[in-house]
Amino acid sequence: MTTTITPKTEDIRRAWWVVDADGKPLGRLATEVARVLRGKHKPIYTPHLDTGDHVIVINSAKVRLTGRKAEQKTYFRHSGYMGGDRHIPFARMLERFPERVIELAVRGMLPKNKLGRKMRKKLKVYPGADHPHQGQGPQALEI
Repeated sequence: MTTTITPKTEDIRRAWWVVDADGKPLGRLATEVARVLRGKHKPIYTPHLDTGDHVIVINSAKVRLTGRKAEQKTYFRHSGYMGGDRHIPFARMLERFPERVIELAVRGMLPKNKLGRKMRKKLKVYPGADHPHQGQGPQALEI
């Protein structure tokens, strides 16, 4: 009989990846980023542990949607008061907060608990091409 091996904290090695979102479809980009954040690309992946890597997304303002989704997609918010719902169109969200578009797409693909919140902290999104994480030596992640 074989035993299941649970990786210890010192066994988990975290790499840094950089992804260029220029011209990439939002959903395809978000699934790959979520996969790396969760650690599913590693042989030591364990569902109840955070074994994932850090991901830097650059050029988030240049991400695209296919078909008519760019015109039809809205982001929903609610103030908590009656009639306090807000629907923000994708174009306005991309114009005002381009990093939030990718953060929300990836957030929907991660666990909705403490583990998912811990994984989200390893995602860094920037609207332009430069980022302050050169010291970590990020590798390019092709999507």
